[in-house]
Amino acid sequence: MAKGPYSDKVMDHFMNPRNMGEIEDANAIGEVGNPACGDVMKLYMKINDEGVVEDVKFKTFGCGAAIASSSMATELIKGRKVEEVLELTNEAIVEALDGLPPAKIHCSVMAEEAIEAALKDYYSRMGKDPKIVDEMKEKIKSKVVS
Repeated sequence: MAKGPYSDKVMDHFMNPRNMGEIEDANAIGEVGNPACGDVMKLYMKINDEGVVEDVKFKTFGCGAAIASSSMATELIKGRKVEEVLELTNEAIVEALDGLPPAKIHCSVMAEEAIEAALKDYYSRMGKDPKIVDEMKEKIKSKVVS
């Protein structure tokens, strides 16, 4: 049973993070930081020719919630198509972790932002405008609202 403000899942992903490390031949790398709390998250993805995330790893410098959010995010996007990955929200990461304390929600937001940054890098490397990521996110948000 979890002690304090963190769920058992948060503690598990913090103590036993999945997909930690880096990918040497990654074709999508995103790095984001939150200067307010000092957390930095770097996400590496290997996306195949069909647009599927074959492999994903992370390096996070930060609190337990930041590490758990990074770990869970990698679990949620591995094996998915880029379009599906873009649908992942920080709320879905929080839900998958069985919740985060209000003061730590920014850690899940950082994970979502790292994914977006990596996908922008991916599109840039493919010679496409990285703004496509923002446009796709807007379409997804408008679908959810309507």
